Amino acid sequence: MENIVDAVIGLFLSKPEFVTVLADQQVVHGRDIILTCQANTADVTVSWEKHGQKLRCVEGKHKMRTIGTNCVLEISNAVDSDEGNYTVTLSNKLGSTSCSALVRIIIKEWRKVEWKQERMLKSLKTFQICNEVQELRFLLCGPVGAGKSSTINTIRSIFEGRQFIDCLAAAGSTTSHTLCYERFQIANEEGSFPFAFNDIMGAETYSGVLSEDIISALKGHIKEGYTFNSETQLSESSLYYNKNPTLSDQMHCLVFVMPADKISTQDTKFMQKMKSVVKAASSMGIPHVVFMTRVDLACPLAKKDLQNVYKSKKIKDNMEKCSYELGVTVNRIFPVLNYHDQIHMNEDINCLMLDALTQITYFANDYVLKKSSKQQSKCE
Repeated sequence: MENIVDAVIGLFLSKPEFVTVLADQQVVHGRDIILTCQANTADVTVSWEKHGQKLRCVEGKHKMRTIGTNCVLEISNAVDSDEGNYTVTLSNKLGSTSCSALVRIIIKEWRKVEWKQERMLKSLKTFQICNEVQELRFLLCGPVGAGKSSTINTIRSIFEGRQFIDCLAAAGSTTSHTLCYERFQIANEEGSFPFAFNDIMGAETYSGVLSEDIISALKGHIKEGYTFNSETQLSESSLYYNKNPTLSDQMHCLVFVMPADKISTQDTKFMQKMKSVVKAASSMGIPHVVFMTRVDLACPLAKKDLQNVYKSKKIKDNMEKCSYELGVTVNRIFPVLNYHDQIHMNEDINCLMLDALTQITYFANDYVLKKSSKQQSKCE
């Protein structure tokens, strides 16, 4: 008898299938989320999940509806916790089928960037540094593959208006390509801009540049051409040791280059190593910032449109985590994207970097002014 009933039911039932499936969404914080799909039949049981778990409905927040063959999930007043992967399952006696959609919450833009490069580029090209030094010097440090050398290449590309590759980049390698202490100056047809960047060997937990050598570089003790040793710090008796560095030899700003997509997976001992450098820079009064690279790998929103970088919850969370781990305030952390797979110049990439460069140029110049005034007061 049961078989006969099932056979009769089968004549009227259809196996669940989707006519239209759920679509991925990017929803502005505070707006409503509406997920819809259409089944081939109304004779189905509909269930919803979030991250593989049955969706726990909250009155006034969630509303599940079935209108004919349309299945609808409404989530009012989207907040950060509503971001996630949602799955709807249709089932009846003949089987079941599921589809999923990723919902991302776009937060209100919390930092403004000028997305036209002309004014920022002109401002930096004509920037008048204080006459105490001939150039402002920036030291880049961070883990292997974070993009230190790529950052220098990107900056030179922006100023020269073409793709520029001078520093060897480590890409996905775990071995640093930068072995010698080297200085790179920004230049164009008109000559040199008063900015120079020093690249340094990658700083790993048990290998790479020693924190003592980073601090020596900050103080101006290391001469160009020095080959880093991951086991022994530069000796004061070395030919590459500058015993009496001037303000021009010193670094005027420390730039940590950290990968946005790997902030959460950095080794604890490595972060402690970097924190010791932050502490040393702070004691010397040297401004320190973070260039948070690889934002396209850290957040699909930023990958799709770089102008979403300050609307991304993921990027903001990573900036706050980086701030906590390194002890660098969030307003000194700058998400950037280096040229890596692009073959043509991109104004959004340029603007994000130029925005960061503008800030650190003022930081470095202010430091030199402050340092030189202190030296003058001691001499009087």
